[in-house]
Amino acid sequence: MTNSVANVALLGVCLQMMSLLVLQVNARAFLVFGDSLVDNGNNDFLVTTARADNYPYGIDFPTHLPTGRFSNGLNIPDLISEHLGQASPLPYLSPMLKKDKLLIGANFASAGIGILNDTGIQFLNIIRITKQLEYFEQYKVRVSGLVGEEEMERLVNGALVLITLGGNDFVNNYYLVPFSARSRQFSLPDYVVYVVSEYRKVLRKMYDLGARRVLVTGTGPMGCVPAELAQRSRSGECSTELQRAASLFNPQLVQMINDLNNEVGSSAFIAANTQQMHMDFISDPQAYGFVTSKVACCGQGPYNGIGLCTPLSNLCPNRDLFAFWDPFHPSEKASRIIAQQILNGSPEYMHPMNLSTILTLDSTT
Repeated sequence: MTNSVANVALLGVCLQMMSLLVLQVNARAFLVFGDSLVDNGNNDFLVTTARADNYPYGIDFPTHLPTGRFSNGLNIPDLISEHLGQASPLPYLSPMLKKDKLLIGANFASAGIGILNDTGIQFLNIIRITKQLEYFEQYKVRVSGLVGEEEMERLVNGALVLITLGGNDFVNNYYLVPFSARSRQFSLPDYVVYVVSEYRKVLRKMYDLGARRVLVTGTGPMGCVPAELAQRSRSGECSTELQRAASLFNPQLVQMINDLNNEVGSSAFIAANTQQMHMDFISDPQAYGFVTSKVACCGQGPYNGIGLCTPLSNLCPNRDLFAFWDPFHPSEKASRIIAQQILNGSPEYMHPMNLSTILTLDSTT
């Protein structure tokens, strides 16, 4: 009798776990790749200087503690997850990412990386994009062990994917130092062509690994971030050279995405015009409720743009009044504006369609 009761209880627990897994598999997984704009803590597990694990990072996060996000609070993947009505995917290196949490997705992003493997070498141990794709393959094996090969393929094919790359290939490579190796090897136009061609290989590899809905963000207005104003601006004007780089890179990225979609025969890749999304509030900060788009909330020196955000840095009392949280990264409020454009933006911002349209289309298929 005791054995029968135990067996029934065990069966009940197994059925509960199976129903939870089915429920999770039916939810849409969210996979994130890229750099510090979308990293949510992977670098905390690495020996690197590119990390956000100290106060005041996370000051406006629900826990009010640093999480590894380069933000005062939530970042763009968090805000997309919020819209999807599910928890943010955990960093791939987190020991908490196991069992049913794998079915929500994973965040592979690592601050400091670029499209090119020589970008960010000064940060030592970071997860370069080639390694992020290796981890993606590893992730698929882990999910397959949980739900089986067929369900894993369905989950990966149905996943929403976000990739944010490119800015560091200019800021932390081509323009990192005067006469950098890449600037001696390439003129800027030729470098842009090379970087975009390398990015194409990354995106094609993602598709070959099963990604079918990939949001690809362009670079922001790199010459207008407080770090660049502090180094290159005399009276608050954006750096002409870095703005030129962004204006060359972003249109070529969109064209490459169009070509790739034609090659695979579907709208697998969606271009997000994050340069324009940023320029809206950089050009007219007051219209978006900011007092400034030039000075970072946390930092030191001109425009609070020198060095890192640390416990000793200047810190603004109201983060919602600043477009930039630190010398390079948007505040949570600015990220909300960007996330809203990703969700509902017109074709000027999202090509060939916005995320809301994607979600509606995919819910009917």
